[in-house]
Amino acid sequence: MAKYRKKPVVIDAVKIENNYGSIYDAVEFVFNIGMESSIIGANATVRDVQERNGLDIPTLEGTMHADFGDYIIKGVKGEFYPCKPDIFELTYDELREFSTAQNKA
Repeated sequence: MAKYRKKPVVIDAVKIENNYGSIYDAVEFVFNIGMESSIIGANATVRDVQERNGLDIPTLEGTMHADFGDYIIKGVKGEFYPCKPDIFELTYDELREFSTAQNKA
C-alpha cells in the first residue's frame, strides 16, 4: 500500500461565532452580498442565523449547516464547506503574514 501526503494549500476561512460581527463576516465571506448597503437587511440576516444556531451554506454536496464555533473554508475551486474546530486545528496552521497583510488592506 502506498502512502500519500496532502499537498500544501493556502485556504481562506472564517470561524463563525454567535456574535454580530462574526456572523456578518461569515455571511459576507460565503455569499458576497455586500450587507453594508442595508442595515435592516444585515440585522435581519444576523437574527436569522442566530435563530438557526448557525449558517446554512451551499457546498458541492448540497446545503450544509455550519454551527457556531465551526470554521467555514473556501476550497481551492472557490467552493465552501464547514469544518469542525478540532479537525480544522489539526489540519491547518494560521499564516500570520497573510492575515496581517489582509487586515492592513
